[in-house]
Amino acid sequence: MSEDQNHAGKRCLRIAAAGDVHCANQRREEVREAFAALAGRADVVLLAGDLTTHGEPSQGAVLAAACEQLEVPVFAVLGNHDWHANRRDELVEALGAGGIHVLDRDWVVCEAGGLEVGIVGVKGFVGGFPGSHLPDFGEPSLRAIYRETSREVDALDQGLRGIALCPTRIALLHYAPTEATIVGEAPGIWAFLGTDRLAAPIAEHEPDLVLHGHAHAGTFEGAIGEVPVYNVSVPVMGREFWLFDLDVSARARTAIH
Repeated sequence: MSEDQNHAGKRCLRIAAAGDVHCANQRREEVREAFAALAGRADVVLLAGDLTTHGEPSQGAVLAAACEQLEVPVFAVLGNHDWHANRRDELVEALGAGGIHVLDRDWVVCEAGGLEVGIVGVKGFVGGFPGSHLPDFGEPSLRAIYRETSREVDALDQGLRGIALCPTRIALLHYAPTEATIVGEAPGIWAFLGTDRLAAPIAEHEPDLVLHGHAHAGTFEGAIGEVPVYNVSVPVMGREFWLFDLDVSARARTAIH
């Protein structure tokens, strides 16, 4: 699945994806130009969290102004930076003014490029990978972190069940669901970059594509079983967006588990 690949004889969904765009007022023109360059090149835009620098609604307005010029649907999840100012509702409202649909433990079925597409959006959370798991044990504050991750995992599972009959299914996260796409980061911080607890519903429901961000020094491509997983953090990609051509020519619908 390469950028701008020509799939002769195949029907493809064109996806523009990015994470960690970190919008701020001083980057207004740069952000506007990056989104303007997508015109005619994508059927849907997916943003994998850290939309802003500190979660201020004014920073969200920068992204909204850039997206309101687009003629395709834009879906996003929030990242840890977007929660920093603790103004979640105001930020979501500011983003919505530009036509950005924030999925927060939620899912949607939309039309993109004349195709029916199901998208599940959760932030995900910390928790670690083999050798670095945070346990459901000990102080209440530590166990609260475990429960917060559990809520994200449950929402991902329920969302994938909700879109099970869609011919094209995508999971959009901020935190990583596999260690394969965080390789390159210091192992000592892996527990804070995501958790393989998010991998279980992905392995069970097998969406067509999983996107996340957050790990700025991670690895672009990985997999959970046969499911492709991409770290679309801007620092990892080295560009503003990655353009995927997702082949949907003979997409079989998943069984409902």
